[in-house]
Amino acid sequence: MTETSTRKREIGKERSGAAGSGGRGRPRRPPGLPWILPALVLSVGLIYYAIGYTAYISTLNWDGISPDPLHVGGQNYTRIIRDPVFWATVRHTAVFFVVTFVVQTLLGLVFAVLMHARLRLAALYKVIIFIPVVLAPAIMAPVFRHMFAPDGELNSVLQHVGLGALAQPWIGQTSTALPVIMFITIWEWTGVTFVLYFAAMTQIDPSVLEAARMDGASNLRTLLSIIWPEMRGTTIALGILGAIGALKTFDVPYLVTIGGPNYATEFLGTYIYRQTIPLGHVGYGGALSVILLVVALIVAVILQLVGRGREAR
Repeated sequence: MTETSTRKREIGKERSGAAGSGGRGRPRRPPGLPWILPALVLSVGLIYYAIGYTAYISTLNWDGISPDPLHVGGQNYTRIIRDPVFWATVRHTAVFFVVTFVVQTLLGLVFAVLMHARLRLAALYKVIIFIPVVLAPAIMAPVFRHMFAPDGELNSVLQHVGLGALAQPWIGQTSTALPVIMFITIWEWTGVTFVLYFAAMTQIDPSVLEAARMDGASNLRTLLSIIWPEMRGTTIALGILGAIGALKTFDVPYLVTIGGPNYATEFLGTYIYRQTIPLGHVGYGGALSVILLVVALIVAVILQLVGRGREAR
């Protein structure tokens, strides 16, 4: 039996050696290259080309039509530093991100916890919460413009319930226009936060929650000490998406307030569009676009590093 097993091993070595010698001369190709090649061509050939071309345009004084643009170097970036509207858009973006992220996180977490409590008609509630996500902002913008108009439904309701003193032109004054935009955004995107938290909660080991209940932990204590820490990765992902989304905000403020009144709801996206298309300052709009890209990358990296630091601790 020992001779038989030894012979089998020798035969196996001979076969593997023959296969290895026959395959050495063949060119080796990455096994996944055919699958990633379309995405690679798209990203390198289109996205990065567009980024590079935008960076080139940002060094020009050009209206987008003239055949002879004037090369001005870094003057557009110097102009950005002295532009008060640009710094106003940065403040609006920062406030917008903090408020919308905090409120959406709280609402999404509360909705996820309630849906996991086995409520009656839970499936219907899930659909109601998620419906705003699938509605196009272009469809809802006229509704919100009429709702928050001086003679709109909101002021009408306030007058009928005896709170007519609170009625005001919500999107027609600088003090309330930005909060209205934040309210619309929270209404629109809380469904995404809810879905991600709901999915994350299903990954928590039920035995851990059962052990907490057996130890006498209340529902609030279980939520704060077990459920919330276990969903740290989801919260970080939502923070990154929220920050990038705030930097790219365009549709809601443009469709509802057109960036007004008096630049009160102007964001980087709407300001880039205003400078590039209506005003024809294509070079300046390109410089603003480059700044937007750099800021988005920096914010994403910072949030990622903060998340890794917390996980390490």
